[in-house]
Parts: sequence; structure tokens; C-alpha cells
Amino acid sequence: MGRKFFVGGNWKCNGTIDEVKKIVSTLNGGQVPSADVVEIVVSPPYVFMPCVKSELKPHFQVAAQNCWVKKGGAFTGEISAEMLVNLGIPWVIIGHSERRALLNETNEFVGDKVAYALSQGLKVIACVGETLEEREAGTTMKVVAAQTKAIADKIPSWDNVVLAYEPVWAIGTGKVATPAQAQEVHAELRKWLETNIKADVAASTRIIYGGSVSGSNCKELGGQKDVDGFLVGGASLKVNELLYHYCNIFLSLLFFFFNLKGCLFCLCSLNSLISSMLLR
Repeated sequence: MGRKFFVGGNWKCNGTIDEVKKIVSTLNGGQVPSADVVEIVVSPPYVFMPCVKSELKPHFQVAAQNCWVKKGGAFTGEISAEMLVNLGIPWVIIGHSERRALLNETNEFVGDKVAYALSQGLKVIACVGETLEEREAGTTMKVVAAQTKAIADKIPSWDNVVLAYEPVWAIGTGKVATPAQAQEVHAELRKWLETNIKADVAASTRIIYGGSVSGSNCKELGGQKDVDGFLVGGASLKVNELLYHYCNIFLSLLFFFFNLKGCLFCLCSLNSLISSMLLR
């Protein structure tokens, strides 16, 4: 059985309640393939999650952008996995490079967070990726393998994990890995899973790409053998490009109507559009 394509939208720390409601309305009014074809997950800031979850159509799922490493308690400002479960939030993003860099989250800490979130019944989008310096030094696979191993060492199953490869040098910069670069790392990550975990885990685990994904580049990226979807960040578009990407959505629907990759192109454009509506 093939791996179901995955499209995630990370809204990061952006938006107002009015903007979020407009975005939800846009999503609800969009024409997207069925949940049997594509899994779509949006990740608003914590304060907007109840609103988004209650108003979005069931076709869309909601993810938190982070959660704490253990049960709640005297951890001011943190959100526990138990709280997310209580709200009915099924997904959480863990290990995003912004948190690794700005909040000094180590590989081991990320691994512990992934393990605890899974133990509480959450599904996890686990992020890995190298910096520009690491890529130029030729250590990309060493870095992402170490990040993946820190997760693998702590979890009993990969059934509820989506692995997101996000080269740090491409996040919010407008730069993007070439399709060949993305495929190379995704293939090596799948090979690592096969060698170090199990062949069936490697075959079934979805590995998605993030890093300045937009409506103009997602079709070619999504056509790569080992790219199973995208995690679209809010910095990929600007507001003055809205009309252009609306055109991308409708053109992709017409031109790729009988082609699955065209539907995915449409979805990625829509999620990029939504992220852009949150940014100024």
C-alpha cells in the first residue's frame, strides 16, 4: 500500500482571531481531494487551536506547534501533551529548527518529547535538518541521521510519526533545495530507517519536505520518489502574491484534473496561500 501524501501548514507565531477565521473560511470553501488521497493538517498558534478545530471541516486536522516533554506541572508557559489530547488535537510538531536554534533544544530532548507525545496518543511531525554550514561541510547526512537516531532510540513504533526534512538554510529564506537535493536526503533517510529500524518501517514512514515551499515549486518537489508531502511555513509567500497563487490553484485544478500530482500541487498552493494570509 502506498504512502498517503501529507500537506501541513505551519502558521507559526502569526495572526489575529479575525484573520484566522478568514483562513478557516477559505479552507472550508476550497475544493480538495478526499482524505483517502491526501492528509491535510494545519498548525495554528495555541490560542487559536480551539477556534480552528471547532470551525474547520472534518477533512482537515489540527496540529500544535510544540508540547512539553513530560506531564504538566510547574512549567510556566508550556503546553502538555495531555492538554492537547483533552482538546482533541491529534497532531503536534516537534523538533522544528527554530526551537532547536532559538531555544537550544538538543537531539536528545527532541527525542524525549517525541516519545512522550506518542505515549499520550498524539501523532508527531518530527523535524530534522541541517544548517548551511553543515551542508557546505558535507555533513548533511551525518546531522540528520543523528537527529533521527535520537528519536528512534526513544520510540517503540513509527506508526504515528511523519518525518519532516527541513534544511535550515531554506526555511523562510526564499531558498529551496532542488528536487534532486531533496530526493537525495529523503532517500538516504529512508535507507537509514531500513538499515537501523526495519524495512517495513522505511517503506511506510512518510518523509515530507519543508523549506520555502510554494505553489511554484511544489509540483516538481512532490514528484520525487521519496518526497511524501510538505510542511509549508508561513514565510513562503507575501500578501501581494495572493492573486498570483489564487491563479495557481485554479490552473492546477484545470490542467492536472485527472492527475494526482496536480491535486497535490493545488493543495500545496492553497496551504501556502493560507500561511501568507497570516503574514504582514
